[in-house]
Amino acid sequence: MTSSVAPRISCNTLYDDGDARPGQDTARIFNIQRYSLNDGGGIRTVVFFKGCPHICPWCANPESMSPRIHTVRREAKCLHCTPCLNDADECPAAAMERIGRQVTLDELLKEVLKDDVFYRASGGGVTLSGGEVLMQAAFATRFLERLQALGIHTAMETAGDAPANTLTTLAGHCNQVLFDLKIMDPQLARTILNINQQRVQENFALLVARGIDVIPRLPLIPGYTLSEENLRRALDFLAPFKLKELHLLPFHQFGEAKYRLLNRDYAMRDVPAPDEQEITPLREMAQAAGYHVVTGG
Repeated sequence: MTSSVAPRISCNTLYDDGDARPGQDTARIFNIQRYSLNDGGGIRTVVFFKGCPHICPWCANPESMSPRIHTVRREAKCLHCTPCLNDADECPAAAMERIGRQVTLDELLKEVLKDDVFYRASGGGVTLSGGEVLMQAAFATRFLERLQALGIHTAMETAGDAPANTLTTLAGHCNQVLFDLKIMDPQLARTILNINQQRVQENFALLVARGIDVIPRLPLIPGYTLSEENLRRALDFLAPFKLKELHLLPFHQFGEAKYRLLNRDYAMRDVPAPDEQEITPLREMAQAAGYHVVTGG
C-alpha cells in the first residue's frame, strides 16, 4: 500500500512484493492451520487462500483481502537499520514478515499429507478457506481432485458469490461445503459487503439440488446480522431445502491485532462480542425451525 519507506517509519507499514498471478498450477496462500476442529468434521487441515472480492467490516483475516503477497514490519522487533532493505529474507531481527506465498500443487499436497494419519483416525480431512477460495478456483479444483483420489475428505468455506459454473465445478470435488449467508437484504449486502445476494442464493439452491452436502452458516455480527430480522430472512430462504444443520458464528475480536499490524482501520474496533443473552434467542429461533444448531462452527 505504501510504495517507499524511510528507515524509521512508524511500524506496521505494508509493502507489496509484486503482482505475479497464481493460476492452474500455482496458488497464493497465507496460512495453513493444522489440527482444526471447527471447519468440518474430525481433525482437519485448513488451507487459507489469499484474495477476497468482499469487504466485510468484521473480517477476522484482513491479511486475506489482497491477492498480493506483501510484507509487514513488526516495530517491536525493528532495529531501525540504515538503510532498511524491507526484505523479510535479509532482515537481521526478523522484523520484516512476508504475508502470503506462492505454492505449487505438489508442494501444497505434500504439506497437507503430513497430517494424513490424523484425517484417517478422526474422520477429518482438508478444508479450503480464505479469503475466498473461488478466486483461485482452477488451482483449488485440481488440488481437491488429487485429495479425493487419495481418499481424503474435502471441504470448502465460501460465500458462494461467483459464476455458477465456477462454484459448481469446485464444489463437485467437495464432500462438504460450508456456505456463509451474511446480510440477507440484497441492497445492504451489495452496499456494505460487495456481495450479489441474488446470485449467492441461486448458487446455494443449485448446490443443494445437485446433492452436495451444504451446511449454511450465519455470522452474528452486531449492527449487521445479529438480529431476529436477518435470521428470519435466512430461515425463510432455507426452509424449502429441508436441511438439518445450521451454524451460527458469533462475532469475536480475534482479528483486531491484525488490523494494527497492517496499519488498517478496523470498523469493529470498539464493538463488544455478543453475550449469551444476545445469542440465545437467535439459537432458539433456529432450533424452533427444526435445525440442529452449532454455535461457533
